[in-house]
Formats: sequence, structure tokens, C-alpha cells
Amino acid sequence: MIVAEQKPIAEIKDIVAPYSRLLVLGCGTCVKTCFAGGEDEVATMASALRLAFKKDGKSIKVEELTVERQCEDEFIQQAAPCVARNHAVLSLACGVGVQMVASRFTRIPVLPGVNTTFMGQLEKPGLFVERCLGCGDCILDDFAGICPMSRCSKKLLNGPCGGSQNGKCEVSPDIDCAWQTIIERFKAFGQMDRLTRYYPPRNWSRSYAGGPRKLVREDHMV
Repeated sequence: MIVAEQKPIAEIKDIVAPYSRLLVLGCGTCVKTCFAGGEDEVATMASALRLAFKKDGKSIKVEELTVERQCEDEFIQQAAPCVARNHAVLSLACGVGVQMVASRFTRIPVLPGVNTTFMGQLEKPGLFVERCLGCGDCILDDFAGICPMSRCSKKLLNGPCGGSQNGKCEVSPDIDCAWQTIIERFKAFGQMDRLTRYYPPRNWSRSYAGGPRKLVREDHMV
């Protein structure tokens, strides 16, 4: 899932300061799971903004709404009446959601309320860890289901660096050595011979080097 965190309230206050009527728009999927933009976070953000501006002696009307997903137009459409009543939208969705809402409502500012950080997994309650860079050329089958691009601090493709200790990365003792995990998994599979393969340098044209990416599924197009 996409993991994000709320911007500091002081930054958000500066972003929304020019507007006297504001819609705080939440998203009920990824950012809800990581406690950045679901119904609860929308309510908390709206209250914080009301109190902050009241303290400054400024009047602001803040409306609250959360849709299922801000990355799909059918859900964004549900927000249309609320958007029409306000001067700006503070979106608590990921960067994709913010841009989708902005493209749907072209005559009103859509402002980001969170920082999109990475694609990750919920490892345990309250802990989200990065697991995917979205590189466009998945190599998990070559590395026992462990991605060295996202989980090795040095993004090494041809074996460990030699700096880890007790299974922990030399960058930080809080980080598991990705290559230690890869080796242990290949050992469990009885496939240690796969570690002898040389992996060539990455072709980054399938990722960020080729401009904005898109996926075309003609079988789903109408």
C-alpha cells in the first residue's frame, strides 16, 4: 500500500491561510490504514485548523468529508457538492489522489495535507516499512522474494557488501540486512546455486528516467 504521513499543522495552516471556506477531504483506503487521512484524521485536522485560526482571530469554515478512494473518479464525484460549497480542498490523500481531485475540479485549488513517502507493508501495529520502489521491472523472482532495491540500503544486486553484523545493516542496527534474508531463504529452498548469477546494471528507463509512466490494458478499455 501507499504510505504517507501528515504534514505539520503549521505548514498546513500556511497552505490553507488564503481561504475562508475549506473542505478537508479524506481517503478511506491506504492513508486511512497508515493513520494519515481517514475519517478520524479528517476530524482531527478540521478541529486543529478551527482552533488554530480562532486563536489568530481569523474566521474559517471547515467542512469534513471522506470518500472511499481519491484515486478513482467515481468516488471523487461524490465530493462534488461539498467542493462546490468551499473555496479550496485540503486533500489528505496520497499525491495521486491530490492530482486526481485537482483534475476533476479544475476551478478550485486542491492542496496537499500529507507527504507521500513509500509503498510498504504494515509489519506490526503502528510500524510501516518500505518494500517497493515501483521500479517497473520486478526482480523478486531472482532474489527469493526479497527486493534488494528497496530493502538493501545500498541497493546491491550481486551479493552483500560485507558490512553487516549479526544480520543487521551497517547503516543502522534497526535495519535487517536484505542480503542476509535473501541468502537464508535460498538456503531454505535448496537453491544456493542461484547466488552465483551475475546481475547486470539496472535499466532505469523503465522507471523514472523515461518520464511519467502509464499502464495500458486494452482488454479493459471501452
